[in-house]
Amino acid sequence: MFRPKALGGAVTALATVAAGVGVAVAVGAGPAVAAGTGTGYLHTVGNQIQDSTGATVRLTGINWFGMETDNKTFHGLWSSNPWRGQLDTMARLGYNTLRVPFSNDALKPGATATGINDFVNPDLVGLSPLQILDKVIDYAGSKGMRIILDRHRPTSAGQSALWYTPTVSEATWINDWKMLAQRYAGNTTVIGADLHNEPHAEGTNPAATGACWGCGDTARDWRLAAERAGNAILGVQPNWLIFVEGVSCPSGGLSNVWDNDPSNDEDCGWWGGNLSKAGQYPVRLNVANRLVYSPHEYATSVYRQTWFDAPDYPANMPAIWDKYWGYLYKQNIAPIMMGEFGSTLADPKDRVWLENLMAYTGTGVTGMSFTYWSWNPNSGDTGGIALDDWTNVNTTKQAILQPYLIAPTGGGTTPPTGGPTDPPSGACTATYRQVNAWQGGFQGELTVTNTGSAAANPWSVSWAWPSGVTLGSGWNATVSQSGTTVTAAAPSHAPSLPAGGSVTVGFTANGTASAPATVKLNGTGC
Repeated sequence: MFRPKALGGAVTALATVAAGVGVAVAVGAGPAVAAGTGTGYLHTVGNQIQDSTGATVRLTGINWFGMETDNKTFHGLWSSNPWRGQLDTMARLGYNTLRVPFSNDALKPGATATGINDFVNPDLVGLSPLQILDKVIDYAGSKGMRIILDRHRPTSAGQSALWYTPTVSEATWINDWKMLAQRYAGNTTVIGADLHNEPHAEGTNPAATGACWGCGDTARDWRLAAERAGNAILGVQPNWLIFVEGVSCPSGGLSNVWDNDPSNDEDCGWWGGNLSKAGQYPVRLNVANRLVYSPHEYATSVYRQTWFDAPDYPANMPAIWDKYWGYLYKQNIAPIMMGEFGSTLADPKDRVWLENLMAYTGTGVTGMSFTYWSWNPNSGDTGGIALDDWTNVNTTKQAILQPYLIAPTGGGTTPPTGGPTDPPSGACTATYRQVNAWQGGFQGELTVTNTGSAAANPWSVSWAWPSGVTLGSGWNATVSQSGTTVTAAAPSHAPSLPAGGSVTVGFTANGTASAPATVKLNGTGC
């Protein structure tokens, strides 16, 4: 991110989830629903993403930037929170995917990672940026998370309107992508390539010099460049998803506002956020079912677009999203994965924007995928989910996102050996808090305390719901449902619930708001 923005506008209506209004988004359920991020490599079917078994997957992720900057590695490695601890928190909160921005500088032989706290992260000392990335990928994969690699900048100096610059050629861009595809071939944690971050307009029409969509100029047409790079990657790694962002102005240039001729003033959007021409000029890949469109969307803390001050705001926003990118999903053309969206939430309008945007993406596994910007608190115009200590969390932002997060599960870790250690009979207590409710669903937190004299290792909490209430998503545990029974199993990174310890299992559910009944810890009633 880090960009000025262009303008645009449109009209329609949608209230927030909290107001109890459903989302007018057409969704098609897959043949099955995958827990977390599913199994094996992913592919697309219409507007859905599916795993290797054909189960539907929703990517609900977050950006962790830094590898695109002068540090050439993840920011926050200078903090007192170890890098694994930060990934633990992301997974616990429900982020099942990590989008990793990088620059081509970080991939060069001899590239050096800086800004690392050697005392907190001794295992990273002396490693190259790519070797640190390897470790993050391996650990994230052990937690069931997926990785999307994002070519954010050609160099660490800044973003570029086009995918190449005088010092970083198109050939370098494509060859580096092929190198990454080969490096992670066979590693199903790494699922795809976000080809170039935020292509955008430059120059004033008719002398445009920026990225266009569908103009046919091979030096500027981002759609054609995405095809060249996407097909080169798929030639090396045919299992990857190819994430293609939009432009800002389809012409690739800014309108001349001084010519007093409104007829040629183009309707533009955010950098990377305008996919209005993708229906007419689709990206064509040589391997079917690999294309995901990935727009960016921001609020007033980044730039005060005209639509934020429209008299019918926020009712005008869904039509704007429809026009720029939502139609691709609604018309079942391709999946949407919002690669970036965020705000400081300093302006009350921004909170309304975020609530409406999340409602627009839809609830449950068939909703649009996304990766929030960002984990990092040092994003100047958005802030982050992490606070300045890189440990604690912005609870206001997290509460808005939480109902839409589908926690990672699995990941191939070896479960603890032996059976569960049951606490003595009656040695647990349970309390329930309803966090939110909306038309057709609700969010809750169930806290279970082990009041016995022995640890429950591994722990497992179960409860019953009335018929018709179904699980949407869960976090802080591997949550699943069979019939009317819901089971929350201990995550692999925190299998033990000590005597006197508590665990809070969060969830969203579909149906009438209902408190968990017959709560049990490892089979013993609370």
